[in-house]
Amino acid sequence: MTNTEFEAMLADASKRIEGDIIWTEDEDHSPALEFRAVVQSDAGYPLVVRGWLNRLTGKLSFTLLHRSEGRVLALDLGSDHHNPSCEMVGEKHKHRWSETLKDRDAYVPADVTSGVDDPVETWRQFCAEANIVHSGALLPAPPQQEELPL
Repeated sequence: MTNTEFEAMLADASKRIEGDIIWTEDEDHSPALEFRAVVQSDAGYPLVVRGWLNRLTGKLSFTLLHRSEGRVLALDLGSDHHNPSCEMVGEKHKHRWSETLKDRDAYVPADVTSGVDDPVETWRQFCAEANIVHSGALLPAPPQQEELPL
């Protein structure tokens, strides 16, 4: 995929997710929650969004995946990223696909105002940048079950 093709795909306003999204337990049985949602579009881009939330470690991630290119856009909160240039970027960073570096480079966004404690608002901000219309709701994460003392 060229940079021009990526930018056209990102700008396509026909991208949409229909219906509510529900967090489920991580398939690896970690304390995290996750979801996957198919992104439909008039052009038929092969896109899926993955959400991942671990309240114990304070990490949240929303990732736009292209089935042949992999991660093309992501917002990660709660963990630093080491760029190929050896620059460390903060615990709030974005990845944006490019021909030369694919998804390996990250930058600190100025437009993300919410955090791990508000996944629904963070999702709204991610969808706005990805130009995805979600005709439904990202339901709040279920309450975290506390461990019982032994």
